[in-house]
Amino acid sequence: MFEQTFKNIDDVLWKEAGCTTELDYTEQTSWMLFLKYLDDLEQEKALQAELKGKPYEYIIDDAHRWSTWAAPKTPAGEFDHNNAMTGDDLIAYVNGELFTYLHGFKQRASGPDTIGYKIGEIFGEIKNKFTSGYSLRDALEYIDALSFNSQKEKHELSHIYETKIKNMGNAGRNGGEYYTPRPLIRAMIQVVNPQIGERIYDGACGSAGFLCESYDYLRYDKDGKGAKLTTSQLKTLQTKTFYGKEKKSLAYVIAIMNLILHGIEAPNIIHINTLAEHSDDLQEKDRYEVILANPPFGGKERKEVQQNFTIKTGETAFLFLQHFIKNLKAGGRAAVVIKNTFLSNSDNASKALRQELLESCNLHTILDCPGGTFLGAGVKTVVLFFEKGAPTRNIWYYHLDPGRSLGKTNPLNDNDLTEFVELQASFADSDESWTVSISDVDQDSFDLSVKNPNKVDEEPLRDPEVIINEIETLDAESVEILEGIRGML
Repeated sequence: MFEQTFKNIDDVLWKEAGCTTELDYTEQTSWMLFLKYLDDLEQEKALQAELKGKPYEYIIDDAHRWSTWAAPKTPAGEFDHNNAMTGDDLIAYVNGELFTYLHGFKQRASGPDTIGYKIGEIFGEIKNKFTSGYSLRDALEYIDALSFNSQKEKHELSHIYETKIKNMGNAGRNGGEYYTPRPLIRAMIQVVNPQIGERIYDGACGSAGFLCESYDYLRYDKDGKGAKLTTSQLKTLQTKTFYGKEKKSLAYVIAIMNLILHGIEAPNIIHINTLAEHSDDLQEKDRYEVILANPPFGGKERKEVQQNFTIKTGETAFLFLQHFIKNLKAGGRAAVVIKNTFLSNSDNASKALRQELLESCNLHTILDCPGGTFLGAGVKTVVLFFEKGAPTRNIWYYHLDPGRSLGKTNPLNDNDLTEFVELQASFADSDESWTVSISDVDQDSFDLSVKNPNKVDEEPLRDPEVIINEIETLDAESVEILEGIRGML
């Protein structure tokens, strides 16, 4: 039922001139989903309060509540078509009154960790792209048919929402900014093995895939059943475990909605340019035990942002890596996706950053991912696994070879990463894994290139699709560089 409802909503959005991409579809579905979820949550809390003989103070006032404007009901509980706004009246209300009221929550909220603040942030960033009030009325009725009343329903909805995010990622490079393949995320989490009580952070959270999968890892057992957690542990998961930052407006909104559907009522996601923050005065108590991230690569940050970092570079991913090292607690664990060229680039910034990583952290594992891992991007990537506080002595490499070309119709799956996770637990050697002593690493270049000693044959020719994707990615990076240069002039 849920899946068909989402298809129906997409069909409605397809007719809207203002919605032309999967990104638009996900954005518009998100704000309606959010308000329906919030109404269901408030109704549930009001009922619980009533059973206890206590009053409940609604977050959204009666005039702007979902059940008032989006889905009014008759006394019999049926949809009230006579009192439901539609056409131009509905568009005028949503654009002129509803969004203004909701945006105002940011100023009225007691703090950034409240759901009221999140409401204000979301509706200060997102815009209604419906131009037809009749189309919007159809979409609202489809959304109203969804239910968030049980954990099972939320779980099913979260899976469908994840599919929408995945489709958005498959639609092109822009969508791909927000989507990291979930099998890769799950493997990274298994290796890092976060525990309840530890704080998990992603400073470039995109659609919050790392945080959502971490929640599932801690909340459910291997069979998908709820783990036996105490009330205190459940509260810790809700309020003191998952932290993220995101610069882009659409990604921020999607991250909030994604976490809510996974079970986090008031996600600790901040809408901010992470790299613009100064970390010099960071105290140990403010650092994180676990960091999981896939920071954007190819972007270029301005000179004033680069001044926040010891190693000056315009490469966004390299600045994020410095940020993560600094924000990791002593003894903390991290897994970070980065372009494989980081391992061998000969420029001074790359060499200095590799040296910093090796000397301040134990870079114990490098996972070499095949081309096509990230759909729509032919650029090769690696995952760096490291612990803060002790220098690197040995690096265990694993070359991931699924035995097939990866693509939209044949993506990475969990089975592809099973051997990696198993061998990594003991740093075992195999045809695809080996260990390099830090004493064998050149102390001038700190070159960490992936060189499998078990394979001496030349690498096979890459698929044309991978080459074309890489060319497109390089073209996009060139555009970003030129825009960055123009921005500094």
